[in-house]
Amino acid sequence: MADLPKLEAVLVGLDARVATVTLNQPEKRNPLSAAMVRDLQAAFDWCREEPEVRVVVLTGAGDRAFCAGADLAGSFNAEAAELQRHQGRRGIADLFLALRDLGKPVIGRINGHALAGGFGLASACDILIAVESASFGTPEINVGVWPMMISAVLARNLPRKVILEMMLLGDRWTAARMQEAGLVSKVVPDLGALDAATAELSAALAAKSPVIVRLGRDAFYRTEDMSLEEALAYLHSQLTLVTLTEDTQEGVKAFLEKRPPEFKGR
Repeated sequence: MADLPKLEAVLVGLDARVATVTLNQPEKRNPLSAAMVRDLQAAFDWCREEPEVRVVVLTGAGDRAFCAGADLAGSFNAEAAELQRHQGRRGIADLFLALRDLGKPVIGRINGHALAGGFGLASACDILIAVESASFGTPEINVGVWPMMISAVLARNLPRKVILEMMLLGDRWTAARMQEAGLVSKVVPDLGALDAATAELSAALAAKSPVIVRLGRDAFYRTEDMSLEEALAYLHSQLTLVTLTEDTQEGVKAFLEKRPPEFKGR
């Protein structure tokens, strides 16, 4: 196993094939500063390449915020050149792409407020479990900014009218309301219950075949913008790849023999 990365703004841990990536600046509500974006990218790169990792949990430190969004002081620093600021904002988009291309399921453990870019980061996860006190929103409009970078992620996870209402008004929505909208899978009363629910879901996902999870998850994301004809042709080819894996053969054999499968990731 490769050494765990030592980062400035992010913690990375690995236990029972589950990597936990924690935004670790709770005193600042875990903002997407330049250091945070850089460290998250490094953490995601490590999780993607490390074969011992089967599931990734993304969360924030503390009990107030998952992620409060972009660091406005840095994003709109008048002393920096405009080109530098423009290029710096690209980092958040790269995080969304890194999560999509991770090849492993990502659980968003939403321990507190997920706002602006933090809302986008949460939406880029595969499955969300949120504490009841968490809130979600796009408050950018209230300071004269539009949530451009996260719009594409929100549009792939929420109904159009829901997104427009949130972006136009800048209000915060509760975890329960986001569950009704289909973004959050489960809402729990406190952090203890959040840990228990996250551990249960992580263990269930880690027990699946990693090669089938990767092929299936990749196919899901790659077909979302294809036409029906293109998607079906692509999925046809991917189904053949799935059937050629040792894990599929083992899974079918185990089913017929009425025993749990022993997946090897091949």
